[in-house]
Amino acid sequence: MKSITKKRTKAFLIDLAISSAVTAGVEYFLRKKVKSEAIHALVTPSIVMWTLEYGQLRRNGQTFGYKKMGLELESKEGSELTSGQIIKRMGYRDTVSFFDYLKNPKNFEGQDGAVLTHDRFSNTVVKEL
Repeated sequence: MKSITKKRTKAFLIDLAISSAVTAGVEYFLRKKVKSEAIHALVTPSIVMWTLEYGQLRRNGQTFGYKKMGLELESKEGSELTSGQIIKRMGYRDTVSFFDYLKNPKNFEGQDGAVLTHDRFSNTVVKEL
């Protein structure tokens, strides 16, 4: 595993911990109104994580975890990230990316870990600051 990939993994775990804490708070209020456990187990954590990640990436190209690890997400062309790029990246990462890894783990990382399959799909790249 490349150095930048290790940093990306640590950044994701930091973001996951923050998202989990926010999800716990949201679920506290939702449990009174929504009785379905499927909603609490599947939908709420995904919506909270995507909302937090989208807002942070759209605002400054970094999530809290990326900031702590010294990483930044940019468009391959060097322009500002678009909403479409961020949504495509999150969606691909959380659905198809796992199967890409299982299919061909050696080609999962590109450019020394700066580009993973979901980055290729959304035309983004992660850079170290």
